[in-house]
Amino acid sequence: MIEDTMTLLSLLGRIMRYFLLRPETLFLLCISLALWSYFFHTDEVKTIVKSSRDAVKMVKGKVAEIMQNDRLGGLDVLDAEFSKTWEFKSHNVAVYSIQGRRDHMEDRFEVITDLVNKTHPSIFGIFDGHGGEATVNCRCQLTALLIAVQSAAEYAKARLPEVLKQHLQDYERDKENSVLSYQSILEQQILSIDREMLEKLTVSYDEAGTTCLIALLSDKELTVANVGDSRGVLCDKDGNAIPLSHDHKPYQLKERKRIKRAGGFISFNGSWRVQGILAMSRSLGDYPLKNLNVVIPDPDILSFDLDKLQPEFMILASDGLWDAFSNEEAVRFIKERLDEPHFGAKSIVLQSFYRGCPDNITVMVVKFRNSSKAEEQ
Repeated sequence: MIEDTMTLLSLLGRIMRYFLLRPETLFLLCISLALWSYFFHTDEVKTIVKSSRDAVKMVKGKVAEIMQNDRLGGLDVLDAEFSKTWEFKSHNVAVYSIQGRRDHMEDRFEVITDLVNKTHPSIFGIFDGHGGEATVNCRCQLTALLIAVQSAAEYAKARLPEVLKQHLQDYERDKENSVLSYQSILEQQILSIDREMLEKLTVSYDEAGTTCLIALLSDKELTVANVGDSRGVLCDKDGNAIPLSHDHKPYQLKERKRIKRAGGFISFNGSWRVQGILAMSRSLGDYPLKNLNVVIPDPDILSFDLDKLQPEFMILASDGLWDAFSNEEAVRFIKERLDEPHFGAKSIVLQSFYRGCPDNITVMVVKFRNSSKAEEQ
């Protein structure tokens, strides 16, 4: 009996050695596992790939920075990098923005408030442009038709917040009888600005585009609209990170299916891109991809009850920040630095740069009323 058992084990060992452990067999097994993972766990695999790529990118950036500093004198190089900065501070909001390692600055931000008369909700906007400068037409109120050369983000910044302000003021004056809401006003005006941009960009054959992250803040409600991959996050009364928006990325299942239905495709070119070109699946502008209907301007809009959340602050930022920080990490970082002059915005921007972020970086921090009261107490 023992001899039979040994003979069987010996036979199994030979089968393993001569068939299963052969190089070609192991190679086929790896290919099969890869295909199985791709078809049945696509999103998880792509998320892992993206995270790994971002980590490698940051490490490479940090190594390159160290080598460059050693070679060129260190502080002089960093001073040059940080010479192109923009900052803003007023009451409960602070913004810090740097061009960073990019050749051009295409991030824009806007803040419009009326804290005294409260004729409209406070308006906060982040716009992250791409595709270079756009030649667009802009009709100002007090002047004739002007032609200006500006980035797509600059155009959205100049037009959208002001248009929103006008419509919100009209809405607040007759709120009880209106069929509109903050959500519907946001959606209508974002889509309207996109149509306006496409009309101008198509004439000049300009392929520029931009993200759009807009937050409307009233006494009891926060409404956030997002198009693209700029992102907002809120710190609630317990210190939890509450997402205010969700990135529009081509590798997401919902976006990928929509792109496929439109006859488009996504491919990996440093990151997952629509038609191998654009690293986000929704934007303002980008007329060639809009003509194919593979990129759309439709915003996702979320509303939040401030009485329920009792938030301490919120962060609105371009993707330069989110390449280096998770939502939770950013909230923890800012929470420890709210007493700084820029409420931590400057510190987290510089930290993102030190971590190797290759992009423009713009961060807006807005403190809520309850956080101010807590400080006074």
